Amino acid sequence: MHYEAIVIGGNFAGLSAAMQLARARRSILLIDAGRPRNRFAEASHGFLGQDGMTPAAIMLEGKRQLSAYPTVSFAEGEAITAEKTGGKFNVVLADGRQFSADRLLLATGVRDTLPDIPGLAARWGRSALHCPYCHGYEVRDRALGVLGSHPFSIHAALLIPDWGPATYFSQGLVEPDQEQLAQLAARQVRVESSPIVEFLGTAPDLEAVRLQDGRVVPLSAIFVAPKVSMATPLAEQLGCEFDDAPLGPVIRLDERKETTVKGVYAAGDATNPMHNATLASASGVLAGVHCHHSLALGMAH
Repeated sequence: MHYEAIVIGGNFAGLSAAMQLARARRSILLIDAGRPRNRFAEASHGFLGQDGMTPAAIMLEGKRQLSAYPTVSFAEGEAITAEKTGGKFNVVLADGRQFSADRLLLATGVRDTLPDIPGLAARWGRSALHCPYCHGYEVRDRALGVLGSHPFSIHAALLIPDWGPATYFSQGLVEPDQEQLAQLAARQVRVESSPIVEFLGTAPDLEAVRLQDGRVVPLSAIFVAPKVSMATPLAEQLGCEFDDAPLGPVIRLDERKETTVKGVYAAGDATNPMHNATLASASGVLAGVHCHHSLALGMAH
């Protein structure tokens, strides 16, 4: 089955991209494995018009609206291979189904790798959080922490007092220098150099953390920046190039959201070091629009 464009990934970026192509009356296929990165979050916040909705509800409504367009088809399943053959792209799903298209748009997202600390994974998306703008308001005025894991952790710790009393846990990995210590002190952020070795309480709630020196520090939520990797190998299979970002690789794009492989566009967390529902959706809109431009104007690929 051949389409003008295949969009792989049915989360915020993929749905937003598909909507632009659908409204341009292009025949498209949306492939979705049903494992969105935000499935661990109780609600999506800071997304205009969707604040407080569950990610699943937002995606379900997005698919409902998209299904009203007659040129859109859907395939549930995992795309396991993608290749460019001549002037078209071939995609194979895990169940053996095969599809082809003139253009390919990757909204495949990233996979999070959390620090290996007992009790952390069980709290991911609930009391162990990735973004204060997405979830900080919901844990306001409680004892909050920031886990040191990358060079920007200290910057994050400087922001957290706007939501509640904050402690920066350096983990012995990202120690503040004298200037940063002064900045943290000015923001009334406590600094703990003894690493967290265990998260305590009945998951997914958090009551305290146990430090390596034996102390127990009360804590209600902690902000963690996990390492990220591509959620699927498709971009690599296609030969797309990547750029290094602080938390992991991102797909290299030009100003038109096209990868280094002609005819392959990309959007969402896999393309941006800053992860946020609105940014993912916006990047999907741009990728969808530019993908349509390519189809409409017959740009070489």
